Amino acid sequence: MTPRRAVRARDERHFSKAPWKAHRKASRKADQLRRGAVLVLLAAAVTACRQDMHDQPKYKPLRESEFFADRRSARPLVAGTVARGSLREDSVFYTGKVGNEFVKQIPVEVTAERLARGQDRFQIFCSPCHGRTGRGDGMVVQRGFKAPSSYHVDRLRQMPIGYFYDVITNGFGAMAEYSAQVPPADRWAIAAYIRALQLSEYAPVADVPADKRGALERSLAAAPVEEHHR
Repeated sequence: MTPRRAVRARDERHFSKAPWKAHRKASRKADQLRRGAVLVLLAAAVTACRQDMHDQPKYKPLRESEFFADRRSARPLVAGTVARGSLREDSVFYTGKVGNEFVKQIPVEVTAERLARGQDRFQIFCSPCHGRTGRGDGMVVQRGFKAPSSYHVDRLRQMPIGYFYDVITNGFGAMAEYSAQVPPADRWAIAAYIRALQLSEYAPVADVPADKRGALERSLAAAPVEEHHR
């Protein structure tokens, strides 16, 4: 091949590739523009949604309302509203009363586990004032506060068990209510434990099983006289 023909062939190859390169470059640029447009649209959409969430119609707590006649944005519950799981159909369980009278029988089964729970709750919430034995000599009293009545006086030993539930729920005298701290089931557990404390001090011998009375009598005979009347 002559030098002239070689130069011509080279030029033909060069110019035959030039349109393809230009088309490829233009296509790449178009792709970049499309991607950029998509990103811009996505950014605008996300920004718009976020702004809508920021600007959604709402009331800040206790802010005045122009919609309601009483101007309050915080609305009271509709009469008779009951939260899910809070329907208190068993009035005896939740009040300790039948009508206006305290119940005399505990409305739950008294088991060893329930008494243990009552003892635990009693020692946490009650013993600081009432003492661990219910004599009204808790640590708070030892620090100078007014002593509550002993659970072992005749007046309280004769009270229906619903009375103790009611006092835990609503308070009495200087004692504040404990309804927020102690749920209903635990109030009955505490009431049952108080009855156990009272029974431990004034249980008649007739209530002791026959096969245990001999051991009881021997223990009483061996104990000092003053311990019989603590």
